[in-house]
This record gives sequence, structure tokens and C-alpha cells, in this order.
Amino acid sequence: MAKIKVTKVKSAINRTKNQKRTLEALGLKKIGQVVEHEDTPNILGMINKVQHLVSVDKK
Repeated sequence: MAKIKVTKVKSAINRTKNQKRTLEALGLKKIGQVVEHEDTPNILGMINKVQHLVSVDKK
């Protein structure tokens, strides 16, 4: 499977609890932090829920 890089670009302040938990599950804590994940349907669904807070780069 392909790898994708997910970068947190906005704060989770004043966001719903579900969005905050999704960011934690993706491994994102600080703004500017980058994590690399496999391109699976589970990860893509999580990214879709917080797409306004993250940036995605495909390799």
C-alpha cells in the first residue's frame, strides 16, 4: 500500500471531542507535526473527519 504524510495545520481548540480524539488516534499533537500512515480505508476515513485541520501529501 501507498504511504501518506499527514500534517496538523490548525489547532483543535473549540473542536468537538470526536475531532480531538481522531487527531490523537492519528498521532497528531502539535501544530506542524507530521506522521506517516498507510493508505487504508480506516485512515482515510479518519482524515476525512478532520480534513479542515490537517494537510495530506501522498508519496
